[in-house]
Amino acid sequence: MIDLHSHTNCSDGELTPRELVELAQRRGLSAFAITDHDTLEGYDAAAPCAKQAGIELICGVELNARIRDRTIHILGYFLDGPPADCFRENLARAQTTRRDRNRRLAGRLRELGLEVRLEEAEKIGRGQTGRPHFARVLVEKGYVADIREAFDRYLDESAPGYVERRDPPTETLLGWIQDAGGISSWAHPGRFLRGSEHSPDDVVQELAAKGLHALEVYHSDHRDRDVELLRAAAAKHGLGITGGSDYHATNHPGIPLGGLGLPDSLLSDLRALSEQIHNRSGIAPEPADGGDPAATVRKTSEPESAPPAIPCAGEN
Repeated sequence: MIDLHSHTNCSDGELTPRELVELAQRRGLSAFAITDHDTLEGYDAAAPCAKQAGIELICGVELNARIRDRTIHILGYFLDGPPADCFRENLARAQTTRRDRNRRLAGRLRELGLEVRLEEAEKIGRGQTGRPHFARVLVEKGYVADIREAFDRYLDESAPGYVERRDPPTETLLGWIQDAGGISSWAHPGRFLRGSEHSPDDVVQELAAKGLHALEVYHSDHRDRDVELLRAAAAKHGLGITGGSDYHATNHPGIPLGGLGLPDSLLSDLRALSEQIHNRSGIAPEPADGGDPAATVRKTSEPESAPPAIPCAGEN
């Protein structure tokens, strides 16, 4: 059993990297990915713990991008170990946009009559402060009863306190991942597509043309109908399939690590896709175990502007 989407307290999760590895061990996972927002710190800290525990730890990251005037999240997976320094330098640029957004978010909340200061959120979130940390400040000050209410009333994309990040265009971010030898997957696309005026097939086709490699078909937010539509879209456009719980501990209660019961074959298929893509592009990672590349999209069992990028050309 695997889980390809989880967070530590190096971004907006609650558990330390070591605690997350220990939980994965108790849950009986054979492999899992740490996909913190804008940072590889959690993976770096957890890697020796996972090795000692005998669990395969996948290096991942979750990044923001823009498409059709909306923000989407892209997961990057590095199946043969952490990426080159040039990718980490691009992450530092992404973190700059996060800090800028946080300053504007604190100001917006004060405009709404909520006495919230950036320093209060940063005390909780440290270097990777995000909306969940502002939500905790709102709870602690008695403005809302819980984190869910904080998002519903103030912080969700449709709420009055929401502030956009100045994120890079999607094709730029996808290029960062591919040039560093990684695989990109659109995170929880059901959130974007549910109730949207956009056709799922049109959006997936656009992203595939920009260089997207996979869809996160399986996610704790996805309903059966979402899974059905996304699996069909992945097959139609030649994209791989990923999945994960998006585990945050009590910051997103009711979502257990490994709770989707995803099979190991999902990771095997992703490895085959990675080898196929990077051999074709000339960025060839070390060969990894995995199935036939033709099985990449096989159905599994049920279970102001962004900063410039640092090019990774020629680095494996």
